[in-house]
Amino acid sequence: MTQPARTLITDIHTLLPMTGTREGPRVSIQNAAVLVGGGVILWVGHADVLPPEADGAEVIWLPGHLVLPGLVNTHHHLYQTLTRCLATDSGLFDWLKTLYPIWMRLTPEGAYLSAAVGLAELALSGCTTSSDHLYLYSNGVDLGDTVRAASDVGLRFHATRGSMSLGESQGGLPPDAAVEGEAHILRESERLVRAYHDPARHAMTRVALAPCSPFSVTAGLMRDSALLARDLGVMLHTHLAETEDEDAFCLSRVGMRPLDYVESLGWVGEDVWFAHGVHFSPTDAARLGACGCGVAHCPSSNMRLASGIAPVRELLSAGVKVGLGVDGSASNDGSHLLAEARQSLLISRLRRPQNQLKAWEALWLATRGGAEVLNRDDIGQLAPGMSADLIALDLNRLEYAGATHDPAAAAVLCAPRGIDFSMVNGRVVVQEGRLTTLELPPLLGRHRAESLRMIRGE
Repeated sequence: MTQPARTLITDIHTLLPMTGTREGPRVSIQNAAVLVGGGVILWVGHADVLPPEADGAEVIWLPGHLVLPGLVNTHHHLYQTLTRCLATDSGLFDWLKTLYPIWMRLTPEGAYLSAAVGLAELALSGCTTSSDHLYLYSNGVDLGDTVRAASDVGLRFHATRGSMSLGESQGGLPPDAAVEGEAHILRESERLVRAYHDPARHAMTRVALAPCSPFSVTAGLMRDSALLARDLGVMLHTHLAETEDEDAFCLSRVGMRPLDYVESLGWVGEDVWFAHGVHFSPTDAARLGACGCGVAHCPSSNMRLASGIAPVRELLSAGVKVGLGVDGSASNDGSHLLAEARQSLLISRLRRPQNQLKAWEALWLATRGGAEVLNRDDIGQLAPGMSADLIALDLNRLEYAGATHDPAAAAVLCAPRGIDFSMVNGRVVVQEGRLTTLELPPLLGRHRAESLRMIRGE
């Protein structure tokens, strides 16, 4: 479908551009409008003072809506939409051991379907940019399967070429049949970066290298992946400091805690982001802030697997870039990014008052924070020159009754449902609460059949 040259989104009740700084002051515009063209924002301001460029633009009316920048998901395993609600009472290591054999039945069709379903769910929850960590490549699965799904759904996508090279026979956690040879991993990593990575501003697809975790990858692959990523100019991603079991594994195997270990392998810098960071110490936070690393905070997954509460306030105070991550749909059982913002706020309230997040900060993590973690200076805020990625919530819905006096707090604190509208790169992806890019019923039918095949071992 041909996009109009210019689109004016107007009559907006409240617009939160998420400009300025996290510490405030909070900026909002009442009776707002946004003009977009060529996939970027051309103008933001009051609806009663439109620029001349708005003449002749296609108009989208959003009366009674709250408009925000599109949310950014910094950590996910989309293939896990096929295996929800398994090992429901297990911690991370036992959960993984239960699911590895099932995940090894993943096929290219399953990789596409799981990514399309997960990204559709994310889109309907307000996400406009998502990363994905795919580290299982059995049966001909290729990272391109997920890139194709992201293109079909219409989301901005950071695909990470995950890997596992340390099998059980070498002292690792995954079964030997699930790991790959390191030379092959590095060749594939370079091929995929050259095939799909777009370093340009407003890029729809980027690729990062992502050895899975300290307990599934050798030191050699971690070191070589860092060297290759820097040669190719792409980012690095891995799980780190997620559980106490991981701490014990690293101390037993290499005599170092997780952050010390990966730092010894070259895994620190502005091009690195870690998933979870539950068990980072105050000194870890200071080091991460000094070197410019990012952290994907995954509160629902951390609760589901009883991993603990990440020290988000300490990380932010130390200058660490922090964004939100849904994490695997099998360790969260959902792909709802607005709900994740709410969880980040609520779980912080279980800590000391000085460590708690504010509603505004939860939105910041979901937008600007995620953009910073992914090293994007073109998303996460609504201002001229930024990518035309935005979402809208209808404040007249039942869930927001009595809360319209503070739309920002309503978006985080009230019971999360889907969004009503979204635009990605200037293209409408969600309209009146429905996905515009894919027909969901046939997709879900195929996904259901593939899920049952994998779980039953057929």
